[in-house]
Amino acid sequence: MLRVWDACQLAASSLLAERRRSLLIALATGIGVAAVVLLTALGDGARRYVNAQFSSLGTNLLMVIPGRTETVGGPPPLMGETPRDLSLTDYAAVARLPQIARVVPVMVGAANVSTVSGVEREVTLLGVTSDILEVRHLAVGQGRFLPALPADRAAAVCVLGTKVARELFGNGNPLGAWVRVGERRFRVIGILANTGVSVGQDFNDMVLVPVASAQVLLNTQGLIRLLIEVRTSYTMEAASAAVRATIKALHEGEDDITLVTQDSVLATFDRILGAITLALTAISAVSLLVAGILTMNVMLVTVAQRRSEIGLLKALGARQHEIRRLFLLEALLLSLTGAGAGTLVGYLISTLVGLRYPSFPIAVPWWGTLSAVLISLLSGVVFGVIPARRAALLEPVKALSSRY
Repeated sequence: MLRVWDACQLAASSLLAERRRSLLIALATGIGVAAVVLLTALGDGARRYVNAQFSSLGTNLLMVIPGRTETVGGPPPLMGETPRDLSLTDYAAVARLPQIARVVPVMVGAANVSTVSGVEREVTLLGVTSDILEVRHLAVGQGRFLPALPADRAAAVCVLGTKVARELFGNGNPLGAWVRVGERRFRVIGILANTGVSVGQDFNDMVLVPVASAQVLLNTQGLIRLLIEVRTSYTMEAASAAVRATIKALHEGEDDITLVTQDSVLATFDRILGAITLALTAISAVSLLVAGILTMNVMLVTVAQRRSEIGLLKALGARQHEIRRLFLLEALLLSLTGAGAGTLVGYLISTLVGLRYPSFPIAVPWWGTLSAVLISLLSGVVFGVIPARRAALLEPVKALSSRY
């Protein structure tokens, strides 16, 4: 009778006797496991990066965009038209709703900004109120932010992004200086702290002015959106319904706005990136199947070369299931060795990527490692069945005589 421990020792010694062959199989398995670990880490890191970017926008955000995001008839489908723009009247009505903590009217346009020394460049002009500081979690690096004025009151003050301030004033102090934005003069009262790029928006490259001043500069009264901070996430649905009803009443019964919640955007991106991660995992897992096929072919060759050994074991009393177990143990040991090495390599590469790109939150998810190891072990065992079965069915006399 071939005991389990003896079978493990015999399997290990057989693999060590054929080091090159064993290394080849373990390498193939290791590459597959490392690919699964690394790709799941990248996919999960991308998902968490997007979540972090949207979370940096603020908390419990609700965006009101003019126009309905729906299709209308006609070949091809067209986006629904915007019956009317959002206005400061809409802003004031929404701000009075009990579910709403803060509302920011937003206007965006391009404008030329210049200094008295003649330095000029084109910037993104952002018309907002002082509440943008809290809603978007911004910070002032120098000076102060826009004053808390009524939304319909203009003021000749502005706040510069760090990049704009550096390019206009160099190493000088811009606080208190006058700049010309479009055809009007504004006094610089503050510089934003460096915020980086968040979901495509770079506040470092913007000039912020009161929304009423932006209406004059851009020669339009329409707002591009309302940024709303709801008091709690539990009241988001009620707040959305109240905002829609309020603006619908002001727009003569026309439901001509689109409401976008922060959670809905996050959920959409989470589903998309989750599907991409699973697809990448499935694609990389194909390499483990290839490694399994390689294991099967090499094991078949091994069975043919070890006929005498198999015949001797059977002549000494080893039964078919014990011979089968011996070769399955060899396949399992090869897969386990390759899986361990591949996991270490995958973690190492993930760590190096994290060090190279510290802003990207790469980390290997537990399910990625578990799935890679399980698939590699399953692949080795499944594809090791055929060689093990062939070895178990050899007759002792024919095996010892090296003939089938």
